[in-house]
Amino acid sequence: MRYLTRFCITLAVAANLLSASAVHAGRPCENIRSTAFTIERGLALAERTMAALDASGHDVVLLARAGQDLTKYGVHYSHLGFAYRQPDGSGGHVWRVLHKLNQCGTDVSAIYRQGLGEFFLDDLWRYEAAFVAPVREVQDRLLPILRDDRLATRLHRTPYSIVSYAWGGNYQQSNQWAIETLAAAMLPPDATRSQAQAWLQAQAYQPGLVRLGALSRLGGMISAPNVAFDDHPAEKRFSGRIETVTVDSVFAWLRKSKLGGAPLVVELKN
Repeated sequence: MRYLTRFCITLAVAANLLSASAVHAGRPCENIRSTAFTIERGLALAERTMAALDASGHDVVLLARAGQDLTKYGVHYSHLGFAYRQPDGSGGHVWRVLHKLNQCGTDVSAIYRQGLGEFFLDDLWRYEAAFVAPVREVQDRLLPILRDDRLATRLHRTPYSIVSYAWGGNYQQSNQWAIETLAAAMLPPDATRSQAQAWLQAQAYQPGLVRLGALSRLGGMISAPNVAFDDHPAEKRFSGRIETVTVDSVFAWLRKSKLGGAPLVVELKN
């Protein structure tokens, strides 16, 4: 009964969002109203994901969704955040999602704390989610950070580029904030972004490699405020080798480094 009550609360919150302006990760705001089908499918995916999270026995996971079709770049999942257990005050718990969102295709961003229903009501390209649970030590270090607004946003930087250089400091995209926050959890409380990136390099993290032609780079710079390439080293930029933080690269690194397990996929069949 408590499981159904939690999901009904998520449903009510999501229904209230339909009249609010939407925020899309790395995408422009569009005047497209959600349909009954997309709402139903998004909430069904949220419900199925919640059941999988409950069954996992974990307190913190890295949760991914497929909001955009990025297959031509060799990328499966588009967006990453943290899902974590939060006590509900009555002996149970709810799941919250903490993630970074680009504001309507601009070059700025913010950190958002949402329910699962809200996380999956973003006009998804594919109704599929995946999550990886970090090892217990990483979960224990992350949990108090994720629950605290000040700590959770300490490494956040507002300037945003959807293809920000993985080892740069000028911009910070959504997946980059997530992996840097994980790294900072393993360091002293005053660790900087550069120190978090150094820790990731020491742990053999390899960014995703997105190959873009000159026309693609030029078109992105001209037409999209949330796309910038000037933080990438010139020799890589001009050869079309864009190294940025992708969900796929984070999941692969967690498993290879033994800091996490294999992704658990949750999907709705057509």
